[in-house]
Amino acid sequence: MGISSGLRRQRMKIWTSLLLLLVVGVTVIRSDVEVDDDDDDDVDVEVEDDNEIKPEKPKFKPPKVKGSVNLAESFNKKSDFNRWVLSQAKKDGAEEDVAKYDGKWSVEEPKSSAVEGDLGLILKSKAKHHAVSRKLDRPFEFKGKPLLVQYEVRYQSGIDCGGAYVKLLSAGAKTDLKNFHDKTPYTIMFGPDKCGMDHKLHFIFRHKNPKTGEIEEKHAKKPTASIDSHFSDKKTHLYTLVVNPDNSYEMLIDNTVVSDGSLLKDVSPPVNPPAEIDDPKDKKPEDWDEREKIPDPDATKPDDWDESQPQMIVDPDAVKPDGWLDKEEKLIPDPDAEKPKDWDDDMDGEWEAPLVDNPKCTSAPGCGKWEQPEIKNPKYKGKWHPEMIDNPDYKGVWKPRRIANPDFFEDLDPYRMTPIDALGLELWSMNDDIVFDNFLITDDRSVAELWASETFEIKSTAEKAEEYAKGRSVIDAIKDATKDKPWLWAVILVVVVLPIVLIIAYCCMSGKSERGLLSSMMTAAEEYPWLWAIYAILMILPILLLCICLCPQSDSKSDSLEQKKKTDSVSPDDTQNEEGEGEGDGETGKEGESQPDAGGDNQTKKPSKSSLNAEEAGLQESQSTGEEGDEEEEESKESEETPTRYRATYNTLL
Repeated sequence: MGISSGLRRQRMKIWTSLLLLLVVGVTVIRSDVEVDDDDDDDVDVEVEDDNEIKPEKPKFKPPKVKGSVNLAESFNKKSDFNRWVLSQAKKDGAEEDVAKYDGKWSVEEPKSSAVEGDLGLILKSKAKHHAVSRKLDRPFEFKGKPLLVQYEVRYQSGIDCGGAYVKLLSAGAKTDLKNFHDKTPYTIMFGPDKCGMDHKLHFIFRHKNPKTGEIEEKHAKKPTASIDSHFSDKKTHLYTLVVNPDNSYEMLIDNTVVSDGSLLKDVSPPVNPPAEIDDPKDKKPEDWDEREKIPDPDATKPDDWDESQPQMIVDPDAVKPDGWLDKEEKLIPDPDAEKPKDWDDDMDGEWEAPLVDNPKCTSAPGCGKWEQPEIKNPKYKGKWHPEMIDNPDYKGVWKPRRIANPDFFEDLDPYRMTPIDALGLELWSMNDDIVFDNFLITDDRSVAELWASETFEIKSTAEKAEEYAKGRSVIDAIKDATKDKPWLWAVILVVVVLPIVLIIAYCCMSGKSERGLLSSMMTAAEEYPWLWAIYAILMILPILLLCICLCPQSDSKSDSLEQKKKTDSVSPDDTQNEEGEGEGDGETGKEGESQPDAGGDNQTKKPSKSSLNAEEAGLQESQSTGEEGDEEEEESKESEETPTRYRATYNTLL
C-alpha cells in the first residue's frame, strides 16, 4: 500500500504541474491574439499574401482653430514654411566650421507616417547647428490668463544626443529672427533633451530682478514620472506646458502630467533671494576652538608598547610540502608554438614563444622557489595614540553672523514674465529626421484640448493601430502597461515568480524535507481530493488577472469618440460652425482648404440612422423644395463617403 500511495502521489504531482504549465502557456498565447471575430463587420483591412493585417490609414485633414490663439502651426502644405525664418547668424564661441546655423530643415511627410498626407517640420542634418523661428500671430502677454504651449516631437531614427525644445522669444527690438542664435533673449524654454543616459524635460524661464534689472534663468524640478521611453520608441509624443496666473505650472507628455509645481517653490535657483545672508566681512576669531575632542594630555604610552613590531611575520612553523618542484617554472615557453612566417627579427625583434602553464606543476603541490608564507604578528600593536577626551575649550562650529541681504527683493508674482512674440527652434543634434508638428500657443485650455484631439490623438491612434497590426510580444505589452502603471511590476513579481517557486518546491522537494504548510496541504488533499482544484485555482487566478491587465483591449476613450461619430447631436462647436460658415472666418486654418468641424477627430461626422430617418420624415411632412432635398442628399452622400471605420479597425486590433 505504501508503494502504490507514493506512486499515486507522484502521478498527481506530474499531472498538476502539467496542468499549470498548460494554463500559463495558453495565457501567454492569448496575450498575442490581436483579432476579434465579433467585430468583423466593422473592420476594413488590407489582406496581403502573407496574411498581414494593415489598418486603413486616415487621411490628413487640417485642424480647425477656434477661440483665442496666439500661434497655430500644423504645416498643412509645404508653402506654410514661408512663414518661418532661417537664421543667418553664427554661434558665439564655436569653431568656424561648426559656428554657422547651416542645418537643413524641410516640410515634408515623415518616412513612415501613420496619417496619409500629414506634413511636419523635419530637422534633416546631423551634427550641425539648426535655427529657425517664426513670429506669433498675436504676441502673448502675461495678463491674468494661463499660457499653454504644446507641440509634437517624433524621433524617427531614435536619439543619441540632441535637443527638441522650443524657445519662446521675448518681445522687443532685439527680436531679429534672421539673427536668431543661442544668446537671443527668450522668456521660456521648454521641451525634451537627451544626451547619453541623461533624459530631460526642460522648463526654464528667465526672471528679471526688479532691483538690478539682471536676468537669471530659473530651472523647474525634474519630472517625477519616467520619460526615458519617449526618446526610444520612435513614436509621436505631445509635449505641453501650462503656466497659470496663480504661479503654478504643469508639464505634460501625451496629455499626462509628468511634473507640476510652483514658480515660487519648485525652481532653482529660487525666484526670491533670502532676506538674510552671511556677513562677508565677519572673520573667525583666532582663539576660536572648533575641536570637539582632543588627545588626553595626561596620557602616556605603556612601557610594553612596541611600535617596531611589523604587522606580518614569516610563519616559523611552515614546512615545504613534499614533492615541491624547485627547479621547475610555473610558466614555460609553449613547445607547440611556431614562429610566424612574416616575422621580421630586424623589425619585430627576436621572436619568443608565448608562455603557457607548466604541465608538470598541475600534479605537484607547487613549482619554483619555495618561500615560507606570512602570518599576522601576535605582538603587533601599531603606532600608539593617546585617548581622545572632551575639549574643555570647545566653542562649537563657527558661523559668520547674519545680516540683512542688501539685494533682497520679493516678487510674489513671477507669472508676470516678459511678453512673447516669436517661437524658435535653436538646436544641435547628433541624429537627423526629427519631426516637429502642430505647434500651438493659447490661453484657453479647451482650445488646446480640441487642437490635440484633431491632431495628436488621431496620429497617436493611427500609430498604435499600425503597431498592433504588425504584432506585439508579451514583453512589449508588459512595457506599455507598466509605463502608465508602475505598480504592475510588483504584481508581475508575485504572480509570475511565486507560482514558479511553488511548482519547483512542490515537484522537487524530497519526501523527507516536505514538512510544515506544504506537507499539511498535500496530506489534506490526499484525504479530500477536491482540494487539488482549490490549489490550482489559487495559483492560476493571479496569472489570469495579470494577462487580463496586459492583453490589448478596446480603449474606453476611443469607444466614446467612436460613439460621438455615430450621433448627430448638435454641440456648441457645431452651432458656432454653422453661424460662422457664411462669414468666412480667417482663423480657421489653411488657405484654400476646407476645414473639419471643431470638436471632431479629423473625420467628417456621420449622422445616425435615427437622425436620418427623422430628417426624411420631416422632408415628407413639410414637402421641402427640390433644393433642400438635394442638400440633404449631398450631405448624406458626403457622410457615407467619409471613412468612419478607422477607429473600429484600431479597437478590433486592440
